[in-house]
Amino acid sequence: MPVASRLTFAIRTALLLAAASSNAWAATAEPSDDSAQSLTLDATNVNAVYNGPSALPEVLAGGQVARGARLGMLGNKDVMDAPFSVTSYTAKTLADLQTVTVADALERDPSVRSTGQNGGIVDSFFIRGFAIGEGNLGELAYDGVYGVAPNYRAFTEYAERIEVLKGPGALVYGISPNSGVGGVINIVPKRPLDEDLTRFTGSYASDSQVGGHLDLSRRFGAENQFGVRFNGSLQGGDTAVDNQHRDVGIGAIALDYRGERLRLNLDYLSQKESWEGASRPFTIQPGVQVPSAPNGRTSLPQKWGWSDTKEQSLLFGGEYDLNDNLTVFAHAGGGRSDVKRLSDQVPRILNDAGDTKNTPGYYKFNVDRSTADIGLRSLFATGPVTHTTTLMASRYRDELSRGIINGKDIYSNIYHPVDTPQQYINTPKVLRISETELSGVALTDTLGLFEDRLQLTLGMRHQAIESRNYNSTGGVSARYDASANTPLLGVVVKPWDDVSLYYNYVEGLSKGDAAPGTASNAGETFAPYESKQHELGVKYEHGRFMTSVALFQIEKPSGEVGAGNVFSVQAEQRNRGVELSLYGEVAPGTRLMGGVTFLDGELTQSATAANRGNKPVGVPDIQANLWAEWDTPGLEGFTLTGGAIYTDRQYVDQANTQQLDAWTRIDMGARYATKIEGRPTTFRATVQNVFDREYWSGVASYGAFSPGYPRTLQLSASVDF
Repeated sequence: MPVASRLTFAIRTALLLAAASSNAWAATAEPSDDSAQSLTLDATNVNAVYNGPSALPEVLAGGQVARGARLGMLGNKDVMDAPFSVTSYTAKTLADLQTVTVADALERDPSVRSTGQNGGIVDSFFIRGFAIGEGNLGELAYDGVYGVAPNYRAFTEYAERIEVLKGPGALVYGISPNSGVGGVINIVPKRPLDEDLTRFTGSYASDSQVGGHLDLSRRFGAENQFGVRFNGSLQGGDTAVDNQHRDVGIGAIALDYRGERLRLNLDYLSQKESWEGASRPFTIQPGVQVPSAPNGRTSLPQKWGWSDTKEQSLLFGGEYDLNDNLTVFAHAGGGRSDVKRLSDQVPRILNDAGDTKNTPGYYKFNVDRSTADIGLRSLFATGPVTHTTTLMASRYRDELSRGIINGKDIYSNIYHPVDTPQQYINTPKVLRISETELSGVALTDTLGLFEDRLQLTLGMRHQAIESRNYNSTGGVSARYDASANTPLLGVVVKPWDDVSLYYNYVEGLSKGDAAPGTASNAGETFAPYESKQHELGVKYEHGRFMTSVALFQIEKPSGEVGAGNVFSVQAEQRNRGVELSLYGEVAPGTRLMGGVTFLDGELTQSATAANRGNKPVGVPDIQANLWAEWDTPGLEGFTLTGGAIYTDRQYVDQANTQQLDAWTRIDMGARYATKIEGRPTTFRATVQNVFDREYWSGVASYGAFSPGYPRTLQLSASVDF
């Protein structure tokens, strides 16, 4: 049975079960502002959470951002107690912004920029000016662990929170599978709620994307100890990009058990995304100035190109309280990704007139990942000092298989695409390319003094990295086996109840390179690269509103081929920055979310002397976001929304001779929350890129860049039954 048919059957079955349940209609509206008493859907029932150390934190006024986040092995932390800069976007925010993917959700974060393509097949990011999610090994965490979140694109239907830890996370999460150091994106999955929920959301997006999403939650047992949460959605139709069609099917089931001392969770996720005419990023010929961006709805890829991505994931987690102060926890799971596509690869712009050359190909990828961890968390005191101590061991493994057969070159133009006859390319044979195993043991201790007004977090992780690359005959072409220690020092001082000062020194860890075959020392392997961050910040919670300021510096080394054609560790990127963030209700019925990041990126070391002191690829001087909501006093339940995204110019090459211009995008919208026949209902409308601005949205670390969103209309209606 096709995926779409299976999901349709699952949704229908779930609706029938809901109708048969005697308590299936328990859903209420919750005012978003006590003074205005405006109606809104209780998008996640944010106060209905499961017990235990991993329980979800409360949210700030307005429900857009949570007060804390799950920081890997450190567990759940209130934002005022975390010695890091961290933001946790709630399911209410994801629904109100009408997000489809995690990339959509993080567009409103001033420290994050998406480098994926509008209408493309993968998502990738820059956090604090460093790449996350590039390549074929996913770097998003799922419930605090790697190896489970979808490898190429994650959707928001199954997300209770989207959390962003800014800065290296090698200690609290372990080394990132693709060696990212700028931060960690963590998906907190939706889990069964205390109160029953039956919610259906219908959606439309231009050009003709139509979808439906069912969110169903139930609890069973004499003490409601058993729970089930189902999220299923179907979406399909033509996108806002010309000659492009997209179909998505998602099914996610979460089961849990809540006993007096034992808590268990089981998450299963399946999704399929299919494209016709999927967008691809551009590269550019050296020495050619980047031409003006085409309109975002212009499609260069051939109409006959297609892509299918299937993802399946499973995660089992549990906690058991040995006593009131000692808890053992564990996770086990993994995921599999299967990709098939016959499409354009990465078109190269040849001149300032926008002419391009591209080689289509038939690509097949298989990525298998598994993860497991076990840990012990203890709470105790030594005199006036409290301790929260965690000991944890973890193991992650992945295997990448790939096959590629290229077709014939295609010549076209970014402004005036050329249609060419369909190419018939043989199906490639899929061969094992690489295997990687990441294992580690970590110990952390958070010491509290003066009723936790002074907190000191100390930690160390010993991380082992083992990988093998294979040649076309199945033999090992390169082997890597190394280890490193990653420390953490975090300090939090709270001189007043509403002020928190913090400092951290953390290190990121990246797999060391092997010298390429063209180098004179081909095959030589290098120790893991250790990135270093210093961060100093202050967080201020005033009433129903929170602001924070962070100053940081991250230094990341890397390898390059230098004199004598010798590959060695002789490059370094240093990013310094100031982040200002703000969230919450500034006045009754008025909410703000966003901030600004000032970045000073520099290539402090390089094998090419002329590049020293230049700006790194894809690192702008300024990133700014602001999203505002206003509950109109004249019409109860009606909210106007709008915001802006600004990104300064970015360089495409390390020589700083090619750049993307600065751009600003304006979005506007509205929503109306009411009751229809006693059922809470919310209507939402959003227009992205109101003025249809033509711009290059961002550049990946390897110099590929993409057009931004065209003007796009989104509509949705959510009903609680």
